[in-house]
Amino acid sequence: MSKVVITGGSGKLGKWVVKEFVDNGYEVVNVDTKLPEEPLCRTVLTNLTNLGEVYGVLSDADAVVHLAAIPVAYSHPNEVTFQNNVMATYNILEAASTLGIQKAVIASSESSYGICFAVHPMEPKYVPIDEEHPQLPQDSYGLSKIVNEKTAEMFHRKTGIQVACFRLGNVITPDMYPLFKGFIHDAVERERILWSYIDARDAGTACRLAIETDNLGAVALNIANDETSMDIKSRELMAARYPNVTDFREELSGYETLLSNKKAKELLNWQPVHVWRKYVAVD
Repeated sequence: MSKVVITGGSGKLGKWVVKEFVDNGYEVVNVDTKLPEEPLCRTVLTNLTNLGEVYGVLSDADAVVHLAAIPVAYSHPNEVTFQNNVMATYNILEAASTLGIQKAVIASSESSYGICFAVHPMEPKYVPIDEEHPQLPQDSYGLSKIVNEKTAEMFHRKTGIQVACFRLGNVITPDMYPLFKGFIHDAVERERILWSYIDARDAGTACRLAIETDNLGAVALNIANDETSMDIKSRELMAARYPNVTDFREELSGYETLLSNKKAKELLNWQPVHVWRKYVAVD
């Protein structure tokens, strides 16, 4: 049985990633600064900005899924967000590479494209946004995610470690679906994230598949559902909120995602299955 260390396993997404690996027969260790509400595996309380502690928790692991981070811009002083997120990721990949761990997943973000937390509002260059779209953040959180992706590329060049960097859409846990009723007809509500979402269970599956897939190198992948979180068609959303965007890379005849997940589906043989319409009655 392979041993996987999951950092941030006590968090909103982490709980479901831990469950995915446990349910599929892995030995799992959760590494966090707090205990989980529901213990699913052993938890080790760890400061990931301390490299020595990171070496300790990764010492006999086969793979690592690094989710732990300050998860949003402006919740902490900017320099604290940047330092925490960058150094924790550097330490994870430094220790993993030195210890001979061959595979890692790290949580990047759709925020790295810059639209989400922009001080000066901006529009996408084209839609659906794929991994080649410029990353133009105006905040330290988005910048930290770009630095982490570059750190992954460096360690892959140096040691050959495989690192999948997941540019996650808005993570939705099963208990959050009742909230959809409040915004599915309001184009303004979620325009900064291009109305994206990903069910935490589908994100967990993507994490497992990235660990089980070979020869990915250091790769950035958007992780989003096939559809937006809205009961308004995608072209109507764009016309209402981003009317100046004219570069449409797909037909967009329905509710298609505006954060392209094609690359993740192709490379990981992954398919999101938890669609919000299964859980929310549309009037």
